[in-house]
Order: sequence, then structure tokens, then C-alpha cells
Amino acid sequence: MIFHYKCPSCGSDMSFDAESGELSCQSCGSHENIENYPEELKTAAFSEDEANEYHCGNCGAILITTAETAATSCSFCGAGVVIADRVSGLLAPAKVIPFTISKEEAIEAFKKWCRKGLLTPKGFMTADRIKSITGMYVPFWLFDLNSKVQVNATCTKVRTYTKGEYIYTETSYYDAFRDINLDYVKIPVDASEKMHDDLMDRLEPYPYDQLKDFKTPYLAGFIAEKYNYTDEELLPRAKGKIDDYVESYIRSTFSGYQSVNYKNKQIDTRNVNSYYVLLPVWMVSYDFNQAEHVFAMNGQTGKVVGKPPISSGKIAMWFSGIAAGTFFALKCASYLMGGGFW
Repeated sequence: MIFHYKCPSCGSDMSFDAESGELSCQSCGSHENIENYPEELKTAAFSEDEANEYHCGNCGAILITTAETAATSCSFCGAGVVIADRVSGLLAPAKVIPFTISKEEAIEAFKKWCRKGLLTPKGFMTADRIKSITGMYVPFWLFDLNSKVQVNATCTKVRTYTKGEYIYTETSYYDAFRDINLDYVKIPVDASEKMHDDLMDRLEPYPYDQLKDFKTPYLAGFIAEKYNYTDEELLPRAKGKIDDYVESYIRSTFSGYQSVNYKNKQIDTRNVNSYYVLLPVWMVSYDFNQAEHVFAMNGQTGKVVGKPPISSGKIAMWFSGIAAGTFFALKCASYLMGGGFW
């Protein structure tokens, strides 16, 4: 089953508009409130056969998609379509954060980000070689985790004092026990096989107060994919993302001691709740120096991540400047100490 949305005023195709948060008609400018559309896909039952052939309801053309595609645009008429089979039943997202940054705003934000690259080549900083920019709803699992921690440790406090002609050091030993209960909510882990995990992690944080109940019109005009990995498969990654926070909290409970020697530490982290969501990402392909560079932008906050090219000439000048500055500072210090400037 294919969904695409027609303007009730003029019959043209409608797509989601990031600025207004509504369905928008490019022909007559009409807007439709998405909340007016009923959403019955969470309980609908469709075949999960990946070999299904889909046809655009607008022009009848065959839609060529990957097995993961949940929303796309018709290559012939440009209509934004949603493949209902892939966002229904168990595949239906619970929530979605809609785009609030339009394509035009994303392009300008990316150009501004490029101009801040102090060590990037001058040609890259002009940001005039954008090859493509694609709005995608990337599948994520959000995890609510609980960690129960029990720690036994031997701690010391050291006191140094003077008595008469002698300096004394007094070390006190303490047996310490900690019983800690920690809750972490909305830990995001991307569930797409195509997306680079490090790139998606660096897009955080998302404004989770902007999560909305999933409705298919949010996807109209954008690309969306269904998840490749279940929450059970991604639970180890979610646990790994909070490991440093758990360890940091444990250390904070032992402040005031000179030393802490852990004798026993038990950390039991469990999944309290997990839900499937779609988060907005602008993917930018940039052509520079006969190579393609890929960047990602948070579709809500405008944060850009990626690895820009580095200018070897600028790096050489930077290090030369540091060396010259250090040499000048040393000479000044020598002069002030009576050693002469040269």
C-alpha cells in the first residue's frame, strides 16, 4: 500500500513543511494540519514480503526502493510517497521528531559551518560544491535504562601535622559501601545499517520534548527507512553509552578520600523500556578536490558533524606561528632576567 497526499484545494501533491510543521502544497500554498489525519497503521497488518512491487498512486510509475525504504519520492513525478507496509504493525514507529529546518536553511547553515573551518582549505570554506542534500528520517531506538550498583571499597584519609621538631603523617582507613540506583531515560541508538554509528552519535542531543506521536504525513517529501536492528540487538550499545556516566557517578560518591581501592563492584544494567522512533537528519554530500565528503546535520538543532579536509599549508603555518611565539616569549623572559634579548 502506498500513501501520498493530495491538496484538497487544487489536487496537487503535498509534502511536509519544516517551517510550519504542516502538510504544504507547493502549487497553491494551502496547508493541512497533520493532527487531522487519523493514524491506523500501528494496528494494521500488511505483508512483510520484501519482493512487493509498488506503484506510484500519482502517475502509476514503478517505485524502485531498497528493502529498508519506508518513504521516498517518485522518480518520475516527484510525489512524496510513504510505503505503508514498512511503517505498520511491529514496524510502526512510536514517535517522530519532525524536521524544523528546511532544505534552504540547511544549505545556508552548512555553508556557515564550512566558513568556520580554520584549518580547512580555502576552496572548501566557500561551500560552493554541495553535490546533494537529502532529508532523511533515521530509525532509532530510545532506551530507558536502570542500573543497580553495589560497591565495596577501602578508602583512606591522610592527615599531616607538625609536633615539636617532627612532621607526622596519619593515615586512616575506612571500609565503605555504596548501594546506588540510577535511571537513564531516552538513550538513543541508531538502528540503520547504512548510517555510520559515530556520525549519528555525534548528532546528539535531540530535543526529546519535541517528540510527537507518529503519523505518516510527517514523512511526505522525505526519505525514511525502517530499522535493521531490534532493540534487543542494540541493547549492548545502549548500555555501553552510559558506562562512563555510571563510573563517574560512583567516583563522585567517594569524594573526600585520599585514595579509593575497590574490593568489589557489581553493576547490573537493565532495559526498563525501549521504543522505536524516527529522528530528522540532513545528509550532505560535498564534492571537493575530486573526492566526496559526507556530512550530517541534526534536522532540529542544525548541528553539523563530519570530517572536513585539512589544509597541510594552514597546519604548517599554525605550527610555525606557535614556534615563533614560543621563541619570542623565551627571549622576552631571558631579557627580563638580565640575559639580553639576543
